Amino acid sequence: MATTITTTSFSGETLEIIAFRLHDQEFCVKTTTIREIRGWAPSTPIPHAPADVIGVMNLRGSVIPIIDLAYKLGMRSTVANERSAIVVAEVHNMVIGMLVDRVSDILTISSSQIQPVPEVSASFDKSFSEGIIASENGMICFLNLSKMFKGADLDDLAA
Repeated sequence: MATTITTTSFSGETLEIIAFRLHDQEFCVKTTTIREIRGWAPSTPIPHAPADVIGVMNLRGSVIPIIDLAYKLGMRSTVANERSAIVVAEVHNMVIGMLVDRVSDILTISSSQIQPVPEVSASFDKSFSEGIIASENGMICFLNLSKMFKGADLDDLAA
């Protein structure tokens, strides 16, 4: 029987998460950071934008940046299609859209299900992840949006 190691940042909590796919991998974030989920719509490119910024879109009168989340995580870029989605999140008081292949599920989990990310090497930066959730369908990487999108990075995107 495997031992579950609880991360200190969530001890004793029940969390609602939204799970989504990037290529063949499953990721999730806390639902409290999510504003809405939209179907894919083309965005307007921005000249000289960072490589992970696909462009911008109009969200009810507000212009928001659209991030290629797969590219941000070091994977090959996502090629958007009719099943793709934009997960709209608020990070550091700024609204951003994240392109994902598809949204999988909304789940309620116990914090005891979150296991720490194993050390891969001394140069491995695991700060983007809160941990790993082992589910019956595979592993889900629990992302930390606050650390992925630092305040200074978002200031560069603000118009």
